[in-house]
Amino acid sequence: MHVLNDEVHGRAFVPGRGPAIDLQHITKRYGGVTALSDVDFSVDAGEIVALVGDNGAGKSTLVKAISGTHRIDEGTILMDGEPVTISSPFDASALGIETVYQDLALCDNLDVIANLYLGREQKRKGSPFLDREEMESRAAGIIADLAAHIPILDKQVSALSGGQRQAIAVSRAALWGSRVVLLDEPTAALGAAQTAMVYSLVRKLKERGLAVVIISHNMADVFAVADRIEVLRLGRNAGTFLPGHDSSDDVVAAITGSRENAGKDK
Repeated sequence: MHVLNDEVHGRAFVPGRGPAIDLQHITKRYGGVTALSDVDFSVDAGEIVALVGDNGAGKSTLVKAISGTHRIDEGTILMDGEPVTISSPFDASALGIETVYQDLALCDNLDVIANLYLGREQKRKGSPFLDREEMESRAAGIIADLAAHIPILDKQVSALSGGQRQAIAVSRAALWGSRVVLLDEPTAALGAAQTAMVYSLVRKLKERGLAVVIISHNMADVFAVADRIEVLRLGRNAGTFLPGHDSSDDVVAAITGSRENAGKDK
């Protein structure tokens, strides 16, 4: 069994032993508006879960709760079965949670290595100078492990294709995320070949034992890579679906509310 080193907590993280993250009875309010109401959501280590729903369903709010952008009002978040508090992106990062946003958050004027280490630059021991060799070595290692198609590490990001830029963002998440990776619309505006490359990257994250959450409106994406599909509707759980067993029509029915008790409701 593949074991990831959990540098944050100093113990081995073993995929398959239970949920990497487990959100129970989550409620989030913005003033008088309830964005999430009693929502349950979990992802096992080495599992890809697609989070889907119409605009306003609560997907973004749930992702922000996991990534630490917004703090929940009610409910419990467990990691390895232990309660944790995620009140900031720093908390999420310290717990091994990384998010790849739709805009990728890359700096076009920097090269691949600088983007992978953005805000986490490594310095030589006892020196104020960057340890470029160490950064390049680790960067090359993660890119090779993910089979990411990024040919030149010292090339400016502005000169790379959309698929290669997505690969950099995913590689950065894999480099720093020891448990959970969140991907927001990872194939938006990509062509067929670039989309296939992203599918491969997502599967590599799974192989590394990470828990992967994909937020997408694209049913082709969802059914191509997800092990499980969770639907939110109007801030509540609306169903759990399994690719290969349930159809895209079943999922769409749960998203729109056109079929009562669609799928295997929680």
